[in-house]
Amino acid sequence: MAEAETHQENAERQDGRIYGEDGVLSSDFIAGIRSALERRDAQSLREAAEDLHETELGDLIEYLGTEERQALVRLLGSDFDYTALTEVDEAVRLEIIDAMPNERIADAILELDSDDAVYILEDLEEEDRTEILQRLPFRERLRLRRALEYPEETAGRRMQTEFVAVPPFWTVGQTIDYMREDDDLPDSFAQIFVVDPSFKLLGAVDLHQVLRAKRPVAIESIMHPTRHAIPAEMDQEEAAQIFEQYDLLSAAVVDDSERLVGVLTIDDVVDVIQAEAEEDFRRLGGVGDEEISDSVRTSARSRFPWLFVNLGTAFLAAMVIGLFDATIEQMVALAALMPIVASMGGNAAAQTMTVTVRAIATRDIHIHNSGRIIRREVLVGLLNGSAIAVLLACIATLWLGDPDIGLVIGTAMVINMLTAALAGILIPLLLNKAGADPAIASAVFVTAITDVVGFLGFLGLATWWFGLG
Repeated sequence: MAEAETHQENAERQDGRIYGEDGVLSSDFIAGIRSALERRDAQSLREAAEDLHETELGDLIEYLGTEERQALVRLLGSDFDYTALTEVDEAVRLEIIDAMPNERIADAILELDSDDAVYILEDLEEEDRTEILQRLPFRERLRLRRALEYPEETAGRRMQTEFVAVPPFWTVGQTIDYMREDDDLPDSFAQIFVVDPSFKLLGAVDLHQVLRAKRPVAIESIMHPTRHAIPAEMDQEEAAQIFEQYDLLSAAVVDDSERLVGVLTIDDVVDVIQAEAEEDFRRLGGVGDEEISDSVRTSARSRFPWLFVNLGTAFLAAMVIGLFDATIEQMVALAALMPIVASMGGNAAAQTMTVTVRAIATRDIHIHNSGRIIRREVLVGLLNGSAIAVLLACIATLWLGDPDIGLVIGTAMVINMLTAALAGILIPLLLNKAGADPAIASAVFVTAITDVVGFLGFLGLATWWFGLG
């Protein structure tokens, strides 16, 4: 009976029924895991987890509470797939790692590919990281330390230091025998790299070329120049763009002397692309590197600085309104229409800014096409501003019974929409030129400009047109 239930559970995992139709882990699966945790039934947990992909195990870990996560790792013991820790938020990963002795972490690191090991080690305190590395065999310790010496978010940090490299004078037969006999080779690879005695990269051979060639053929006769070797200190986002541009599955990573130090693979690049996109999205919202698993205190501390800056820009807009207090007192209807001008300008600027920041990140905007794109955004702002202005002028005239007010607010809307278009594209470009991150800083400045220009334009026009003030 127990075997039948196990087979049924495995079948459910294989056809995807551990997830519900909404893409979330099913309630029945979670209930079964929690029941096994309460009973401390390690065998049932092993049977439930043995066929889980690392991403599925990562989803399970994030779904469980703190004590449940630690119990899961403890009960699974050596059967726990530590690669799953690369699939969870940093706060969750550190929570699990901090509860484990360094000796056990060192044992787990030995089971991982070097890129996954570095991903876990880089978040640890320096003291713990040093102790863990000291427990590793010399060769593994040297590989990981070399990768950790590269700056964060570079190709050197993301690369895998396990690769296949052979001299150019080897034959295809020697290369095949080497791959069959050496136990230290990576589990999967698509290319064999060709190096000289100093490990300087000479070229590469795709696996299909090796399989199709005769055994006596020399490797140098079938190798090709390495396409798009990536410097180890190149930003990981730039490396991902090279993969995207040239449809690469893997690429050699070289140091300053063009010596082969690692390989970057497409699975790592997909993670980089997703992480960079999420980072840009969060920064546009002013939340920095915040993750959903962060504590209340961490989240509040992350969000407060830009809220504080925004408070200052809001006071600037308030000061502009204060300049026209006499105008507003004489024509109260202006106060009802002011938020419309500011709101429409802010939304229009946000649209342009979002497109621009993403274009900067993907390098789709540059010196050769920036002028054309700026002109396009100005024309879009003028077209949308004119359409909204006509509609708003008609509504204001019907609502307040005064066509002059409709004319004033319509004109102010065109001015603010043009300003929003220019601010939305120029501010990110200027911040990027100055070396600042446009994803973080743009929103506050763009909002301040559209608010100030919107209020100044509308109230200034009203004061002049109606002779108020």
